[in-house]
Amino acid sequence: MLEISNTVTLSEWEIELSAIRSQGNGGQRVNKVATAIHLRFDIKRSALPSVYKERLLKLADSRITADGVVIIKAQSYRTQDQNKQDALERLKALILSAMVVQKKRRATKPTRSSHRKRMDNKAKKGATKALRGKVNY
Repeated sequence: MLEISNTVTLSEWEIELSAIRSQGNGGQRVNKVATAIHLRFDIKRSALPSVYKERLLKLADSRITADGVVIIKAQSYRTQDQNKQDALERLKALILSAMVVQKKRRATKPTRSSHRKRMDNKAKKGATKALRGKVNY
């Protein structure tokens, strides 16, 4: 069971985990041990509240397919258990990020003093650069 928040949890039947071989350079254990984890989570079939489902489906994330399935591949660690925990944590982070409401931006004008400071600084820089020119005797 994966706990998303105090009220929202995911059951084990909702998350499909399968062990696969990791990519990358080999070693003594290459082509022998399946340590990477391939996580599949179907948003539409899950028992998540509808608000969570809507926001997840609206996300522009490459890990979410057009069918509404989240696919996460975890292969950072050497053991299957660590990769499993990593995949579950990444799924939890994805779901929580979908629930964050962005603060609406209000357009503002720069203050009069900030405008004046910027122009004074610009004039000062120009004067400094003008002194770097050729010296005429």
